[in-house]
Amino acid sequence: MRFAFPFRASAGRGLCAVAVLALLAPFAVAPSRAQTGQHAALSSDGKTEAAKPDATQPAATADATNPPQPSVAAKAFDKVKQAAKSASDIFHRVPCQQPKGVPNSTGSLPHVAAKLAAGKPVVIIAFGSSSTQGYGSSAPEFTYPNRLAGQLRRQYPSADITVLNRGKGGEDAPEMMARLQTEVIDVHPDMVIWQVGTNAVLRNLDPAETAKQVEDGVARLQASGSDVVLVDPQYSPRVTERPESARGMVKLLGRIAALRHVGIFPRFEVMRDWHEKQAIPITDFVTADGLHMNDWGYACFAQLLGDDIIRSVGAIKIGVNVPADVRTYRPM
Repeated sequence: MRFAFPFRASAGRGLCAVAVLALLAPFAVAPSRAQTGQHAALSSDGKTEAAKPDATQPAATADATNPPQPSVAAKAFDKVKQAAKSASDIFHRVPCQQPKGVPNSTGSLPHVAAKLAAGKPVVIIAFGSSSTQGYGSSAPEFTYPNRLAGQLRRQYPSADITVLNRGKGGEDAPEMMARLQTEVIDVHPDMVIWQVGTNAVLRNLDPAETAKQVEDGVARLQASGSDVVLVDPQYSPRVTERPESARGMVKLLGRIAALRHVGIFPRFEVMRDWHEKQAIPITDFVTADGLHMNDWGYACFAQLLGDDIIRSVGAIKIGVNVPADVRTYRPM
C-alpha cells in the first residue's frame, strides 16, 4: 500500500480523492512498503479544486437581531475546503507514525509561535553537522530543513517563512561555537534547531567540555531572543556501537535542556522506536554508511518536528501561551 494516487485539478476527482484519503488516513504504512515510490511521495505537488457553492440560491437577508447563519451548502463547502487542505498535505508527507510513549519536550516555542500566529515573518535556522547539512539525502529538497520549510509553508501559506540550513559535515560543539555568532546569532533568528553531539561521540570528545560549550551556546542564543530546540544523536549503527557514550550524550543534552529551559527533540529515542517498536529495518531509514539518515528518515524527522511547531502555534492562537521558561511534556 502506498500514498501515490493521481490528484488532478478537477472538482469531481478532487472530492473522490479526499474521500479515499479520509478512509486511508488512520492507517500507517511502514517505510519498507513505500520505498519504491519514495520520491513520488516526497516531491509531488498535488492540488485540488473544491466545488463552488450554489450561486442560484437566494441571498439571505439579515438584521442586527438576526445575524445571517451559514447555509447548509456553505457549511459543506467549508468542510470540503478543509478536507482538500488536509488531502494536499498528505501528498507531501511520508507514511510516518508518531512514536508512542516517547516524551516530546520540544516546548512551547513562544517566539516563533507568536510570530506565525500573528502572520509576521519568521526565520528559523537549522544548525548542526552533516545530518543537518543533509548528507545521505538524494537531493537538496529532501534534507530535513527543506522538508520542514515546505511543511510550515503549506500550513501557513500567507506567512513569510525562511528556514536556513547552517549544517556542516564533521563538526561538533567546538567548531559550531566558532561560527555561532556570525552564522546564527547575527541573523537574528526566531528559532534555532541545534543538532549536536553525534560527532562528539564518534570523535571521543570530552563530555564535560562538550556540555560546557553547548550550555554556553544555548545561553547566547536565548540572550539573542531565539527559541532553542536541541536535537540529540541519531539511533544508527555507527552511534549505537558506542552505547555508553551514546547514552551519556543523550542524557547530557537532556540535562542542558532542563537547566536552560529549552526544548529538545529526542531523535535517538524516536529512531529507536522506529526500529524496536515499529519493526522498521534500520536499512529503511539509515544509509549504507550506518550513520546518516536517508530520504525517508529525514522526512519523518522533519514531519514530527514540524507537527510540534504547528501544535505550539495552535496553543498560542487559543491563548495557551506557556511562558518561555517553562517546558512542556506531552506524548508524541
